[in-house]
Amino acid sequence: MHTSLCTSPYTTMITPAFELSQDADFLTLVIRVPYTRTSEFDIYIQGEDFKFYAKPYFLRLTLPGRIVEDGREKASFDIDKGLFTLHVPKETAGEHFEGLEMLTSLLAPKGSRSAKPLVEDTEACGGGCEEEEEEEEFDWQIEQEVYTETPAETLKEYHKYGFGNLRSGVFARLQEELNEVIDLKDPDSTAPELRRHNRLEAETTIFCADHYMVNLYEDEEEIRNLLKFKPWWRELSPDPSAHSDTSITFTEEEKEQMRKFTNCSYLLDKKARFHVWLGLVDIILAYVYDVRTTEGEHNVESAWTIRKLSGTLSWLETYHSVQDVLVSFGRRTLCYPLYRHFSLITRAVKDVACIFQSGKACILKCLLAIHKIFRENDPAYILNDLYITDYCIWIQRVKSKHVLELAESLHNAKLQKNHLDLELEILEQAAELALKEEADDEEEEEEEEEEEDSSSGSDSEDEEESEEEQPEETQPEEKMENNQTGLRTLETLAERQRGGEESREPRRLIEELGERLEAGLTIQEDVPRERHSISSSNTEGEGERKSEGDYYHQCAAENVRDTTKAAASRELLDVCLQRNPLRIISNDELDSDDDGNLLLTVGKGGP
Repeated sequence: MHTSLCTSPYTTMITPAFELSQDADFLTLVIRVPYTRTSEFDIYIQGEDFKFYAKPYFLRLTLPGRIVEDGREKASFDIDKGLFTLHVPKETAGEHFEGLEMLTSLLAPKGSRSAKPLVEDTEACGGGCEEEEEEEEFDWQIEQEVYTETPAETLKEYHKYGFGNLRSGVFARLQEELNEVIDLKDPDSTAPELRRHNRLEAETTIFCADHYMVNLYEDEEEIRNLLKFKPWWRELSPDPSAHSDTSITFTEEEKEQMRKFTNCSYLLDKKARFHVWLGLVDIILAYVYDVRTTEGEHNVESAWTIRKLSGTLSWLETYHSVQDVLVSFGRRTLCYPLYRHFSLITRAVKDVACIFQSGKACILKCLLAIHKIFRENDPAYILNDLYITDYCIWIQRVKSKHVLELAESLHNAKLQKNHLDLELEILEQAAELALKEEADDEEEEEEEEEEEDSSSGSDSEDEEESEEEQPEETQPEEKMENNQTGLRTLETLAERQRGGEESREPRRLIEELGERLEAGLTIQEDVPRERHSISSSNTEGEGERKSEGDYYHQCAAENVRDTTKAAASRELLDVCLQRNPLRIISNDELDSDDDGNLLLTVGKGGP
């Protein structure tokens, strides 16, 4: 059982009470180590040296004879009495070890018969020595003191705590673990009234209004999801009249843990029983909060959460009413955990009422879960010895009617925000005013933006109207239509000439041609007017096109007169607007192959 331990040189170890006895073949050591973990014992045996470690206890002995580790050694641990018994064989059978009753000499380091520590020159390094590594080997040569039992008179001066207020003097020898387990300083010397005063003062000091407001206004969705979670006790029969312990099933691990408990009875007076019941409610409240906020998956923070939310576990508090328990739990819920919402407090109260309504088996299952969480956490296991183990044994013997009566009391309990004395309503009113002012400011900004958008929109509309008022140019398609109409008229006259009107004289023919051309051009005059009357969206554009049409008719009339003159003098006619030259040839100029027909030639190019 050789063990190498590593710990800080500043760790304070407790020397346990021990006794030694012997027979011909074995040396027997009985070491008293209450409130320690049964699964963690370290033993070192080598010749005359014997070392024992079980946090926070350490024992080192220098024996008057040699012992050996050869497989015949035996060890046992009495949990109820906290006694560790070890039988170690002697190296030389039949040897008698002298001076086993000289405890002071046995505690001295090897080679010395003084319990004083060796002198160490701390100035040899001149202040320039480097710090040792964090994981250095533990220095076994530390000063030890002989254990002295606390007199009964002194114990009477200590204040009570633990299950049923049956314990006292426990933390007097566990100062190192004290700060990691509870918030109360020096519980053995602190009266219950002073504990409560210090607890309320600490809660008021640590309460953070900003954290509360963030959970209230910014984490609504996350809080809503936690409230929707359905824990295992909600899957039981919801009918209060149908409660039955048989509906609760225990795992094999839970059954094994129950077998390990010592069956015993507790002699409690009426006042102590009342405190035990209220402490149970306080502990279960902390447990159901952890289950809901972790959604049934306990984590490494679960042990801290449960003992921190429970005033019973963190301040060794004793309550006087159900309302006291609810107020304490509500205050601590708004001061310490991650989620600090009043709805989680009220939901936890309903959960505990449901658990108590389901019977004592349901309560026992919760206690076994807490016992496991603390058992796996160092140093929360001390709370198992002070409270949880006793609760697991005691709850199995209570009458069910007391459980149901307490469940009814929890159902009827009313907890309001002003009961917590944390000024929650004032904080929420101030927050509502701030939010309202912020909303008004945002509304004003939006109105200003809308006004700016509307003004910019009206400016853009004015620009569009000014652009529409600009005159439109005459479309080239309209000119092409006028040209095509005139050409069709000329082609008609040419066909009539081919049909046998060859005998007419050139002058008469030209006059008729001019009249026809003028009539064709006059017909085309109505086309642009008709189109302008249909498209009335832009009056100025219509006026422009109308003036252009008048100009066109004037030019056409002049062209007719010019054509008549050109025919007489056999000169070339050039229409100015259409830029389509028209040449008329008489019969005298035609060849004999053309049979005297009139040839009309329209040129589409320029002159």
